[in-house]
Amino acid sequence: MSNSNPRGPDWSDFERFQPYVAWLIPAFLLLALLFTSVYTVQAESQGVVLRFGRYVKTVDPGLRFKFPFGIDDVSIVPVKRQLKQEFGFGTPGATNDTQVSNEQTEERMMVTGDLNIATVEWVIQYRVRDPKLFLFKVRNPGQTLRDISESVMRTVVGDRTVDEVITIGRQEIEVEALLQLQEQVDKYELGLSIDQVQLKNVNPPQPVQPSFNEVNQAQQEREQMINVANGEYNKEVPRARGEAEQKTQAAEGYALKRVNEAQGDVSRFNAVFSEYAKAPEVTKQRIYIETMRQVIPTLGQKIILDDQANQILPLLNLAPQADRRSK
Repeated sequence: MSNSNPRGPDWSDFERFQPYVAWLIPAFLLLALLFTSVYTVQAESQGVVLRFGRYVKTVDPGLRFKFPFGIDDVSIVPVKRQLKQEFGFGTPGATNDTQVSNEQTEERMMVTGDLNIATVEWVIQYRVRDPKLFLFKVRNPGQTLRDISESVMRTVVGDRTVDEVITIGRQEIEVEALLQLQEQVDKYELGLSIDQVQLKNVNPPQPVQPSFNEVNQAQQEREQMINVANGEYNKEVPRARGEAEQKTQAAEGYALKRVNEAQGDVSRFNAVFSEYAKAPEVTKQRIYIETMRQVIPTLGQKIILDDQANQILPLLNLAPQADRRSK
């Protein structure tokens, strides 16, 4: 015995839910309209609006509206975020698709101007300056930037010797590469601004690196010895000059002293001579007396007699003779 309803489906159930279905479809359309017409541009980005695939405008950060249901499409471009690309090496965890390459060994091997080989690793940092050019002017702008950067770096390194590349020419290479890279980026209209080109590890090839290190060490020792010699020179020469100047000044002072003394003696002699010329006898007696005053105190106990004093007995030598006999 069959349990099926011979009268067919019960349409009363559909009629009961018909009012809800009538409201459900507009609500679904309203939600779809809302979700497809509202979007947000982050603070460090700009939005490029496309209508049916054609560029319309570039919008700033904030809550924005667009035509719904796929009429308008928005591409978010980080214009304030600093991006980078690494050449010859790769940092783990890169978020940029073109930050590292699979040909790192080939990238860092370069020929210098003196036909030597150097391994050069470098980094470029850049920003998106014009989102429209970045998205639509060149296909795959990130890879194009890598190719341009490698070409520029090989050109700059190829104009210098291996010693300049490894030692003293690093900063000059960075500045020159930055200028040339920005010029090429503007020429190809990539819409990018190059902030920095920085050299990382710059070394000779691995087979010749020990010999190159020995040469560098010898050059450093040579420079050190030159600096030490210059230091000794700068220390000894000023000291010798100071001693010579001191001796010269002492000699000049002594010469001035002797000249002044001689001039004083001359002046004193002239003064005495002028007085002597006025009264020769008086001057002779005065000089004689002054001289005797200076000489006699140094003679001890002495008795001086006039040779014309005949009445006095010459007994002055008796005491010394008695002293000699007693001894």
